[in-house]
Amino acid sequence: MATETYVGSIDQGTTGTRFMVFDHGGNVVASAYEKHEQIYPEPGWVEHDPVEIWENTKSVIHTALDEGGVDAEQLEAIGVTNQRETTLLWDAESGDPIANAIVWQDRRTTDRIETLEEEGNAEMVQEKTGLEPDAYFSATKAEWLLDNTDPIKLQRARPQDVRERAQDGDILFGTIDTWVIYNLTGNHITDVSNASRTMLFNIHEMDWDDELLAEFNVPAATLPEVRPSSDDATYGSTDAEGFLGAEVPVAGALGDQQAALFGQTCFDSGDAKNTYGTGSFMLMNTGNEAVPSDHGLLTTVGFQRSGEPVQYALEGAIFITGAAVEWLEDMTLIDDAMESEAVARSVDSTDGVYFVPAFTGLGAPHWDQRARGTIVGMTRGTRREHIVRATLEAIAFQTKDVAEAMVEDSGIELSDLRVDGGAVKNNFLCQLQADIVGTDIVRPVVDETTALGSAYAAGLAVGYWETVDELRDNWQVDREFEVDPDADYEAEFDRWHDAVDRSLDWAQSSDE
Repeated sequence: MATETYVGSIDQGTTGTRFMVFDHGGNVVASAYEKHEQIYPEPGWVEHDPVEIWENTKSVIHTALDEGGVDAEQLEAIGVTNQRETTLLWDAESGDPIANAIVWQDRRTTDRIETLEEEGNAEMVQEKTGLEPDAYFSATKAEWLLDNTDPIKLQRARPQDVRERAQDGDILFGTIDTWVIYNLTGNHITDVSNASRTMLFNIHEMDWDDELLAEFNVPAATLPEVRPSSDDATYGSTDAEGFLGAEVPVAGALGDQQAALFGQTCFDSGDAKNTYGTGSFMLMNTGNEAVPSDHGLLTTVGFQRSGEPVQYALEGAIFITGAAVEWLEDMTLIDDAMESEAVARSVDSTDGVYFVPAFTGLGAPHWDQRARGTIVGMTRGTRREHIVRATLEAIAFQTKDVAEAMVEDSGIELSDLRVDGGAVKNNFLCQLQADIVGTDIVRPVVDETTALGSAYAAGLAVGYWETVDELRDNWQVDREFEVDPDADYEAEFDRWHDAVDRSLDWAQSSDE
């Protein structure tokens, strides 16, 4: 019997699913990844197949364990981290989804948010949830599924059956963490960080809110139980007779951005991180205080450990960053993401080209659901190199927007910014980010901090790690990018805002 033990993490993201195994030092022992299909039924709509996601989850767990030479019995716990806000409903009896999941990027409920604002209810929602009312969050997605799922697909005759069954608790609501935990353990559970992203959860009372449920017509009976992010009682265990062949407690869950905050060991008020994935998400720990934002940021739950007060965070949600680099690939302007660094370096400037990657609207601090992707300043002399560099600059400009708002709201100056995610492998982008924001950028050795964060949450819950000080000791710097004192992007930043102005309110109801 092997004596070495580990903690596993399921990292279910927007484009794929990863399973990682970590040792006590926070080092990666094994990893496997699979992409899933992005489904675009109509313009502005984005869906995922929940069954495909679960099948891929099982597959990457098996692959990672096999290739890493790890037995499932060696796992002391499993943590889950996930793309937030993505919403699905499933049949409690069969366990089958009643429709595809509606992804956080999906804009089909934009009109519903505009109705909410016209009726004067946006302020109530924001005060209770800390969120800027937007189609991004789960509430309007759940409402849409309840109203629009075809009952024929459920082999039921009457349209009202969907809502009736939801009211009876026979249809279950969840974000992707809830779906994964349900399939792992059979229990209908979410954590406080994911609940806080649904627009149905009161972050001050730390409970589902009756007024919000009534506003969005989501029955309370369909909702999961809300538990701490690191749960000493655990969410349940895998079945020894099931796919894993071992009984392993599932003890931690965090939305991906809160998981990155945890993985970057941002445990103290004022600690901040920025994750570069499909979008970018900058979070600052504000301690036990839910700091309201006057500058377009979100006030959200950061994390909670069993028996401890909740830790809150300010968040700047940027919808499209890494996805903009993927778009460059789709348009054959680059062969792969790593090529963007060399291509951008090959020119001294964008030659007056500015890119606003508002493919799914703009998030913080602008919050314009109808903004759309815009490139301005092109001439006959514009080359692909200029567009590629403009894309990387847009990523950095969007982060500067958020960083300035965060300093204004919190009153805390950024001493440095911890970064993670796929894009931070690009040294040019990291240096550009430091120069544009005016803050040193710190990249850790382990940059898959979303997976690490959920592993830490699960491991703390079962005693694999005793204290957060052990986790701080694990954190190591790979490279620090210091601000170039000669760099000056203020004029370009101002000009980029001119480009943002031209992207706003572009989409109409007929062409969303």
